Amino acid sequence: MNRPDRWRRAAIALLATFAFNSYAADTLPTIELSAQGTAIAANDLARADAYFEASANEPAAVARAVNQAIAAALAIAKPYTTVSVKTGSTSTWPIYSTPSSSGRNNQTITGWRMRSHLALESTDIAALSRLIGELQSTLAIGSLQLMPAPTTLRAANDAATREALKAFEARAQLVTETLGRKYRLKALSINEQGGPMPMFRGAAMAEMAVKAAPVEAGDSTVSVHVNGTIELID
Repeated sequence: MNRPDRWRRAAIALLATFAFNSYAADTLPTIELSAQGTAIAANDLARADAYFEASANEPAAVARAVNQAIAAALAIAKPYTTVSVKTGSTSTWPIYSTPSSSGRNNQTITGWRMRSHLALESTDIAALSRLIGELQSTLAIGSLQLMPAPTTLRAANDAATREALKAFEARAQLVTETLGRKYRLKALSINEQGGPMPMFRGAAMAEMAVKAAPVEAGDSTVSVHVNGTIELID
């Protein structure tokens, strides 16, 4: 056998070995595992929506009333330096007359209604609660939401992720040691999920106004789910 033939045979054998190893690697037995980690995050951030609504016969009159109320609210909020106060959306819509008993569509515009919002936010929940108490003499509070601040939520997510990954690793070791095999990681996904956050609306906000009760922020539970696939190897 001449040298070129030997080289060709060696190359074919090498390719066959590579193809077999690739096929074997692709057909390794796999196991899907999941694990979860949780962490507690303090609800140290509060957001509230306050608004003023008025009606008048003329658009200019209703705008003047709303603007005066919002300006007064901003003046009340100014000393609260730890509370962020921003003007929100403003909407105006017509008020129509009641349809006649004959059923004819002869409604006319009899007035105008306008609503303007203020967005309140602070990590000083006690100060925000006091400000809401003052504003409720003229403004309505549409909602109050308590949640972890971004830095607090990030720290809780990191802690929950570490716990979930350690739990996944422990589960993988348990399974493979029981089977008398080793493993390598093939795929892994991490999903974060926050727990429900306290939200006060409508009647609950009215009750808070009457009682002037302090806000109990509480905590939120942050969950991280890890799903992955491991390959069993010798």
